[in-house]
Amino acid sequence: MVDVMEYANSASIEVIVGPMYAGKTEELIRRINRAKIAELKVLSFKPKIDNRYNGSSIVSHNGKEADCFVVESIEEMKKIVQQEKFDVMSIDEIQFFPKEVVEFCQEVADSGKRVIVSGLDMDFKGKPFHIVPEIMAVAEHVSKLTAVCMKCKRPATRTQRIVNGRPAKASDPVVLVGAKESYEARCRKCHEVLRD
Repeated sequence: MVDVMEYANSASIEVIVGPMYAGKTEELIRRINRAKIAELKVLSFKPKIDNRYNGSSIVSHNGKEADCFVVESIEEMKKIVQQEKFDVMSIDEIQFFPKEVVEFCQEVADSGKRVIVSGLDMDFKGKPFHIVPEIMAVAEHVSKLTAVCMKCKRPATRTQRIVNGRPAKASDPVVLVGAKESYEARCRKCHEVLRD
């Protein structure tokens, strides 16, 4: 297994993925804090659509926080990147950004910066989530985390959406920002999507 700290001071892209409740944001915050301990300047972003917990910080489900810029577009991120001095750029909930975010991350890494992103690798249907597989393919390091299945207590790799106490339907929209009221972690065997 590659030690992620090998990339700590190098031009690279690191991707942290997994289902809900796997600790992706907590791991992102841990890496941000380690970079700060190393006296590196960190520039962090999250999408405006993620308004859970705190609208102005990256926040994990267990309450850990990191300062960030809340943005609606890649253009906003580009402007901030041009104005700020930084060594490390991080993005939480990358799956909510358009496909151009992959090229943007590549440009930042190519300019000599360390890029760390986190997000869901699969949607609630168990399908690859938007652009996440693409950024995983161009990254130097990928960490795939697991959660605990809420039914059988085995390692969970999927996100189960719950609507009115029942599994979501395949026809439901892919994006629905939520937490424990809408989602739980499940293993492959226990994951369910209702057919219409």
